[in-house]
Amino acid sequence: MCDTLIAAAEVTKNKTAIFAKNSDRPPNEAQYLAWFPAQTHSPGVKVQCTYLEIPQVRETHAVLLSKPFWMWGAEMGVNEHGLAIGNEAIFSKVPANKTPALLGMDLLRLALERAVAPAEAISIIVDLLEEYGQGGNCFQKSEFYYHNSFLIAGPDDTWVLETVDKHWAAREISPIYTISNLLSLEDRWDRSSEGLEDFILDKRFAKSEEDINLSKGFSDFIFTKFSDGRRRCERSRELLASNAGNISVQSMAAILRNHQVHPDPVTGLAGADICMHASLGPIRVSQTTGSMIVSLEEGNPLVFTTGTAAPCTGIFKPCWVDAPPREQPPFPQGHYDPKTTFWAHERLHREVLLNYTDRLASYQLDRDQLEEEFIQGALALSKASTEERRSFSEKCFRQAAEAEESWLEGVRLLPEKKSFLHSAAWRGFNREAGYFL
Repeated sequence: MCDTLIAAAEVTKNKTAIFAKNSDRPPNEAQYLAWFPAQTHSPGVKVQCTYLEIPQVRETHAVLLSKPFWMWGAEMGVNEHGLAIGNEAIFSKVPANKTPALLGMDLLRLALERAVAPAEAISIIVDLLEEYGQGGNCFQKSEFYYHNSFLIAGPDDTWVLETVDKHWAAREISPIYTISNLLSLEDRWDRSSEGLEDFILDKRFAKSEEDINLSKGFSDFIFTKFSDGRRRCERSRELLASNAGNISVQSMAAILRNHQVHPDPVTGLAGADICMHASLGPIRVSQTTGSMIVSLEEGNPLVFTTGTAAPCTGIFKPCWVDAPPREQPPFPQGHYDPKTTFWAHERLHREVLLNYTDRLASYQLDRDQLEEEFIQGALALSKASTEERRSFSEKCFRQAAEAEESWLEGVRLLPEKKSFLHSAAWRGFNREAGYFL
């Protein structure tokens, strides 16, 4: 389950559009930051996506992605031109295709590598969708299949694209919009696949042309309901609207950390928050495993990312598409490895869950102060050289890692308050990852 947000320049504090996303996936499905430079490819070359090999284009753009370790595609990312995309799992009466094809995450990466602006990205995604289809298992260690929606944002315009199998509809939106795990365009769209209305009528998803509504017609009941996407979508829009005119990186970070249903993640086995924490299944099986905020500054997008799970326990750090670190940390896998950014933070995150309220409070103020220094420092470097920005980003990642080590020591001094069912779930996650507190 995921949430993706956009605030257009007209409603932000700095008059720059801001994109944000939480990616929710299985707790041990580590994500990492991946930089890929712009490249020129030889004629006839192909690219191996997660399941399919397809023809490569002549030129691909530089991208920064947050991607699950096992797949080719990405949950969210931004390219050198300031195009940012996040995707969402959506569920329909039309069964998701189980035959390996292009994953929604593959389509996202392909669009970022090939498009400059949102409208072009839509054309690329739907052309690939119509030629190759979407489908295949979307989880590594369990079976989960779904369709995809996308929020596609640039400095000046944003589009939402919703797809069901090879059918699709897209609408330009502004100034505030959020998407979650549900179809949201309803009866309004600017572009669509050929024959969309006829398909809806043939399947009796609507009684007449006047009654056509993508959300009512296509949505399934069980997954759409229990993913709690409608509540999360309403909550994220409410929080954005309440701060319209003053939306900032900081306020986006606060939304991605929002706990409305479970102020303490240990409580309850149903319901979902924007900041998602896994618990005992079958409903709360997902965890926010990556978070990203992009200030869509023209020609030089500024990214703030945790590079870890659980934004409420972590810290957003700055980076730029054109300034990758000189040495990237080892890439994580699905097993515990403290040398990686993702798993190093899991020590802190999983310890905090043993007494969420008290243990988070023990370092939250320090975290917020350090994060504010990162944000203000990065914003001040918008016109700085690549090397200056690279050095600042590397410094922030080092400081964050050192701070988390210090916070971990303090957290472990506070008593545990275990919940039987929640603790049982996390014992299973820890055992699967080879992680022992």
